[in-house]
This record gives sequence, C-alpha cells and structure tokens, in this order.
Amino acid sequence: MKIVATDGFALNPGDLNWESIARLGDLTIFDRTTTDEIVERCAQADIILTNKVAFSRETLEKLPNLRCICVLATGYNIIDTHAARERGVVVCNVPDYSSASVAQHTFAFILELANQIGLHSQSVRNGDWVNCKDFSYALTPLIELQGKSLGLVGFGNIGRKTAQIGKAFGMNVKYFTPSEKETDLADYLSLEELFSSCDFVSLHLPLKPDNQQFVNRELLGMMKNTAFLINTSRGQLIHEQDLADALNAGTIAGAALDVLSVEPPPASNPLLNAKNCILSPHNAWMSREARERIMSITEGNIRAFMENKPINVVN
Repeated sequence: MKIVATDGFALNPGDLNWESIARLGDLTIFDRTTTDEIVERCAQADIILTNKVAFSRETLEKLPNLRCICVLATGYNIIDTHAARERGVVVCNVPDYSSASVAQHTFAFILELANQIGLHSQSVRNGDWVNCKDFSYALTPLIELQGKSLGLVGFGNIGRKTAQIGKAFGMNVKYFTPSEKETDLADYLSLEELFSSCDFVSLHLPLKPDNQQFVNRELLGMMKNTAFLINTSRGQLIHEQDLADALNAGTIAGAALDVLSVEPPPASNPLLNAKNCILSPHNAWMSREARERIMSITEGNIRAFMENKPINVVN
C-alpha cells in the first residue's frame, strides 16, 4: 500500500515522528507540494494524506490508483467530496483533535483584547515605566470579563469548550446555530440578536457555500462600538474589506483573527494594517498535543480503511 503525504511539514516540523503510519505501508513524505506537483507525486498513491493541498475533480481524475484521502484536519473543504465519492475514493477527516487548543487560543485572544498585555509589555521595554511619574499606568481601557457577554456562532465541540471557559470567567455565554440545541452552557439567540448584544463575538463553524462572507458590513454594523470579533474558524467567513472598514472607522472596538481568506495572505490584505486588529498565523490548532492526536487518529483512519471498515468518513 503506497501512502503519500503531500504537505507534512505543518503537522510535523520535526518534533514528532511518522513511524506509526510508516509501518502501515510504503510512506513518502513531502514537506510541501504545489498544485503543479500533485499529480506527479501522487500518481501511484493508494492513500493520500493532505492538510491544505486541494484535490479537485480534475486532479482526482488523474489519480487512477487512489482509494483513500486522509485529511490531516477536521475541515475538508479542500476536497471535492462528490467527485471522490463518484470515483469510489473514501475521504476521512480527523474530528475533535484540537477543541481544547483552539478554545484556549480563542481565550488568549479575548484576554489580549481585554488586557492588552502585549502592548503594555512593549511599552515597559521602551522605557515608559522607567520614565513614568506614577507607579502604574494603562495605555488603553482594561476590561473585566466577568459579567460580559460572549456570543458563539457555532456550537460544536470547539464552541462548547469555549463556552465552558467563558462560564469559568463569569461571562454570560450566548450561542447561535441554525437550530436551537439542548444545553446548560449557553442561551440561544438569533444571529442578529447575538451580534447586536454581545461584548465578544467568536466564530466556531465550518465553512460552507451558504456562509461565505456572512460576517459583512450589515452584521458588523449591528455590533456595539465597544464589542470585539474573534475568528479561529475559516477566514472566508468574513468579508475582510468590510471588517477592515469597521475597525478603521471605530464601528467595533477590535478583532482577533487566526485565519484569513488566503493563507499566507497577500500584502494587500486590508486586515494586515487595520486598526485594533490582532493576527496570528493560523496556529490555534498547532499545539504539540493536538498534532499528536492528528497522528494517532490518522493512523486509526488508515488501519480502518485497510480493514474495509473505514471510519471518520465525510463523503
């Protein structure tokens, strides 16, 4: 069984090992693969492991040996799952490997927006405290989270984990999904009510054709000018120019984003220079513990497929 990993570096930059998967077949690992290299590198593969390398219908038609695609992530929008199913190719993902890590990153964002520790640390390093006439100072208003409202758009594993942390901080947690759920963690609001009333709005939902750029000028205009937007899901959920305009105009107080619509972003992305916008390079999922779970679950996905009992199938 020939196994090809198209872009293994993000999962394993050197601190993990591939031994458990290598024992299952003839494994070839590429750190990165461009679109032009996919067919040549994967031509003989029975199983492909991919993180962000996309497989379109056209590409799949050029891979006659392919029997299984294991996505090294939860989201699988990079795969044409309909085309894969038509060709008898099983597509598996890795569910719920990063809930704790992404929820933690979400709150790292929330705490940074509330306390601006990075800003004040740099101020101290610049000599501002040494030269201060007072024993204490703040460059921005500092926000206490207790009693503030946290609105979660999406309420899957990550959303629920984030809700638990929010409640531990004494926040009033709200959520929106297309249908109301049974939960004691949060109160249900419509999307418009959530955006208009919450102090922090955090996105935790998969990208689908019907929700691309749903966070637009209209929704942002409903938010309080003291409110913050957080996104650790997918960059394409947000109309980026509309968000940049809202930040620059003071329509909302700030944003913290781990994802952008194109990654890495072009220098022209308006959010790179928007006011009060914190950015991290899509690494909320990258804790060692989360990546170890990806390795373990992917090994299980491959074993199950080889035993003709595939699991975590998304097509």
